[in-house]
Amino acid sequence: MGILNVTDDSFSDGGKYPDTPTAVAHAVTMVGEGADIIDIGGESTRPGATRVEVEQEMARVVPVIHELNSRGIVTSVDTMRASTAAAGIDAGASIINDVSGGLADNRMLAVAADTGAKLCLMHWNAKQFQGAEGYRDHGQNIVAHVKEWLLRRVDAALSAGVEHGKIILDPGIGFAKSPQDNWALLHATGEFVELGLPVLIGVSRKRFLTALRPNPDGTPGIPESADDATAAVSALSAAAGAWGVRVHSVAPSRAAVDVAYSWAMGTGPDVPESWRARRRGNATVTGHTGGDSPTDTAS
Repeated sequence: MGILNVTDDSFSDGGKYPDTPTAVAHAVTMVGEGADIIDIGGESTRPGATRVEVEQEMARVVPVIHELNSRGIVTSVDTMRASTAAAGIDAGASIINDVSGGLADNRMLAVAADTGAKLCLMHWNAKQFQGAEGYRDHGQNIVAHVKEWLLRRVDAALSAGVEHGKIILDPGIGFAKSPQDNWALLHATGEFVELGLPVLIGVSRKRFLTALRPNPDGTPGIPESADDATAAVSALSAAAGAWGVRVHSVAPSRAAVDVAYSWAMGTGPDVPESWRARRRGNATVTGHTGGDSPTDTAS
């Protein structure tokens, strides 16, 4: 799932895609890099962010969704507002990605049920649902707390008429959670998968990953410095059975997920004979010598 923030204040890419043509072009690039879904958001949830008016949010995301839908690109609408979700689905989005788990707007579950869209419910222990902040008192067991919370939201969605098979779960990495909470939840990805619903993991460029490799002077690296770590989490999430990973930089995570899948299955794509022929030809021109013979069939 490629992240497309059509905002001016997102923590990593705010202001990079300020209009529909620029946003669409970036989405097309991400699809070319291997994204299966483009997740489009018009409101930042970074720490310290302020909410935008619903009219502005809709003006940002709906034209982009409509254009991508016309190109056959699968999209999700990243919003906490039922009206924006409804407009996004009407424009062609297939998924409502609600980081509040349907709590920020009490009409959200009904919109999901009425439209038949898939609904991603994310854990976020907060009241105002603003700026990725909230309550970090999750009790003695963060994993148990998040699982129980998500199951309650699943029950609420089912009661509202959302089909069980259209619900996706997200443990909410980085939302009102400490770094140790985040790692504990990632370690338990398999436990969330065992709940029987698709699981989405979103860690892309978050601060607990940049903390793994700070700058030499001890200051935090830029968000993009966490892309390699994000790809590693993508591979491990796929190996644990996650349905999807939500990322800014698609290509490295696409490769990581493909490796994880081939590793788990014990098989992968064959190397086309034309590639081998090209390799032999290149080796002849460059005078290649050494252990990796031009006639080797290993990839």
